[in-house]
Amino acid sequence: MNKSELVDAMASHSGLTKADSKKALEAFMATTEGALKNDDKISLVGFGSFSISKRAARVGRNPQTGKEIQIAAKNVIKFKAGADLSKKVN
Repeated sequence: MNKSELVDAMASHSGLTKADSKKALEAFMATTEGALKNDDKISLVGFGSFSISKRAARVGRNPQTGKEIQIAAKNVIKFKAGADLSKKVN
């Protein structure tokens, strides 16, 4: 499902217009991005939680040449599905 299909589905489930659904989705995405940039955790009970995990710098290997390379430290976004969502998907 891409973004426009998600907006269509949100509109049909909520009774909102497609324009309002798109605004709601974009507001959710912007708010989530801002919270994660500030190292906050977002918990949606029953759905799941978004958090930031810090990945340390490490030594990797180029698969074509076998030469060692340095991989920089970085922050990665993690999503953990809630129990309700997991039950509905399985």
